[in-house]
Amino acid sequence: MEFDERHRSLLQDVLKWRRDIRHFRPDPVDGAVLADLQATMELAPSVGNARPWRVLRIESPALRAAVRENFDSANQDAAAQYEGAQAEAYHALKLAGLDMAPVQLAVFTELSPVQGHGLGRQTMPETLRQSTAMAIHTLWLRARSHNLGLGMVSILDPDALTHLLDVPKSWEFSAYLCLGHPEFHDDTPLLHRAGWQENTASDWQSR
Repeated sequence: MEFDERHRSLLQDVLKWRRDIRHFRPDPVDGAVLADLQATMELAPSVGNARPWRVLRIESPALRAAVRENFDSANQDAAAQYEGAQAEAYHALKLAGLDMAPVQLAVFTELSPVQGHGLGRQTMPETLRQSTAMAIHTLWLRARSHNLGLGMVSILDPDALTHLLDVPKSWEFSAYLCLGHPEFHDDTPLLHRAGWQENTASDWQSR
């Protein structure tokens, strides 16, 4: 199949409007849409076709409360690194959608997958983690095409979270994702709009 300008324009729109969402409505996400997101995630590239991502849907109120406590503790430690006006700016930021997001996903990377038979990762085992990252990005773009928002909660203690969820020892924590209907749509990153860090462009360098 060959793509034309219409396809490129639509993809550019999805890329531009993909944001790290932290403001969610509590409305549930349709089950058929969740099934589509799961199926689309499987289209992501992976080293040796190993498919190393493992996804847990966190629905238990007790587990969600424990994740929230994990975030609160880690966020308190993170905030202690800032002083003065920057500390005030940090505390003003909304850094997680844990309280309202109807769907929460814990994503892990299987570091010893049988699938793929080790192809392509003997000298670069980090490609398993990179494969999981690409699967998450694929999910992110597909969610946006459904007018959903996705946000990554990166202020967490990964060891404590791994212990909490009692996963196999060969699973390494990769990401905690909040998914749902955003309160508003925006084509500008929140941290850029809040003045914390503007978008910057990087050059392609020649050698």
